This record gives sequence, C-alpha cells and structure tokens, in this order.
Amino acid sequence: MAKNEVATTEKNFNLVTLTGELKEAVAEELDGLGTLPFERAKIPSGGGLAFELPGETADEPVMSTDLTGVLIHHHPVNAYWKEEYAGGNVQPDCSSHDGKQGVERETGEIHDCSKCPHNQFGSGKNGSGKACKNIHRCYILQEGNPVPIILALPPTSLKYIRDYIGKRILLKGLRCYDAVTKITLKKEGSAAVSAPLSISVPAPEAAAPVQEQPAAPAVQGEAVRSPLVGTFYAAPGAGAKPYVEVGSTVKEGDILCIIEAMKVMNEIHAPRSGVIREILVQDGAMVQFDEELMIIGE
Repeated sequence: MAKNEVATTEKNFNLVTLTGELKEAVAEELDGLGTLPFERAKIPSGGGLAFELPGETADEPVMSTDLTGVLIHHHPVNAYWKEEYAGGNVQPDCSSHDGKQGVERETGEIHDCSKCPHNQFGSGKNGSGKACKNIHRCYILQEGNPVPIILALPPTSLKYIRDYIGKRILLKGLRCYDAVTKITLKKEGSAAVSAPLSISVPAPEAAAPVQEQPAAPAVQGEAVRSPLVGTFYAAPGAGAKPYVEVGSTVKEGDILCIIEAMKVMNEIHAPRSGVIREILVQDGAMVQFDEELMIIGE
C-alpha cells in the first residue's frame, strides 16, 4: 500500500469491546480496585523507528515498526514545566487536558491556554518553539484487545495527525473510528516523529439472520453518549445524591454524570433541556466511546 492511500480490504479487523459477559466480568473482578489501566505506546528517544509496546511484563516490551488499530478518541494535552523537562514521571507545573484551560498543580489556578505567555511561539528555550508542550493524546484499540492503548504524539507529529484526520478521514466522509489506522515512525532531523501512513476500511461482514423478537416501545428522546472510554459515575462522590434520576428535569448545560478516564473526572453536560426518561448505565460501570448513557425527552 502506498503512502497516504485509502483502501478497502476484505479482511475484517477483529475488534473486541467490553460488552456482555466480558463487561460484567471486568466490573465484578475489579470491584473496589478501580478501572482497567490504559497502557502506553512509547516513541523511542534518539531517533529510533520502532514503537515500544507493552509486553507480558514491564521488563519485556514489544518493539514494533507500526501501531495499527482503531483511533476511537483523541484530544490535545498541554504540559508546562518551570524547569526544563528531563523525562520520567515528573508532574508538570501546569497542565490542560483539553488544550483550552490549564490548571496549575500547586494553586489550582485556571488559565486560558490561548492567552498564556508560555503557550506562545518564541517562549521556548533560546526563543524557539513554545515553553508549553502541545501534545496530542490518541486512544487506539488494537486487534483483539478490548482496552485502548495510549499514544502521546509530540509537537513534531501534530502536523501529520492534523493532515491525516482532515484529509484522509473527514474529507472521505469518515470518522476516525470508522477506519483502521496504521501509524509508523519516520526520521525528521535527529528525532523520530509519528506519521499515520494509511487507513483501511474493513468491508462489512454479512450477519447471520436473527429471528426478530417483539421490541419494547422505544423511549422517545435524545441519547446522551459518552465522549470517551471510562467509568460512569452518577454522583459527585460516594454517598452523594446523584446528579439526575429518571424523571429529573434538566436544563441545557446541567451536569448529568461523570466519566473518569486516566484519573481525570470529566463532567458530562446536558445537550438540551428536558426530562431524564431513562438511565442506561449503572453507577461505577465501565462505558465505551459513544455508548448511550441516558435519554433526555420532553
């Protein structure tokens, strides 16, 4: 397959999701232990051209020249260190999980990233680049794995992911989760950068005929869907009153629930005013990207 080629393949991608018995087993076995951890794909330092992927143990990573899977979610992340970042698990002094609002680690003060002086070109070392690192976090479902792997794309890769999503996905009438994406590394100067090279759209597999059962009357209204993979919480804390219940009247923008992902509590807001007609997820359950959480009706 040539670079930047969009193709259709007859081979179906074996995508495993946390549904049915598997979802119940995960919820039961991890009760009280938190959520399934998201493992990370690492881009090597020194210009290497193979990803370091999680192996059976932390001491035995798997090296791969490509990272292939379904890009189910992606978002910008900004991180600023007052002292020059030297790698490792040093927490940034200010960070943003949406690229718009940054939160200082010590004071909790919130900043507008677009106006922050550290997020302007020329604020970096020796007057080049930005002092604040603009990263793009991608959640990729690999074949046969129900839990996404995280790939953090550095600033040098942002052009490639932007062009790929814009030209190779959206302009083809697709969404990222409609296609299988292959990401490889290539040399740019002395560093390695991630560049999506190709996508393939799996051909739909003919489904076996299923005997239809009389369906229950559908609840009328608009479905509120999860924007990411994580854990659903109906209340702000243990023992607290749920944000909403069936029959609750809500206004557009009201908090409906929380989805926890990577220890970040993401508030889910009402897309419209109305009445909660149905809540489709149990408190503490793991949800998938785009899974229906509740129904808002008249």
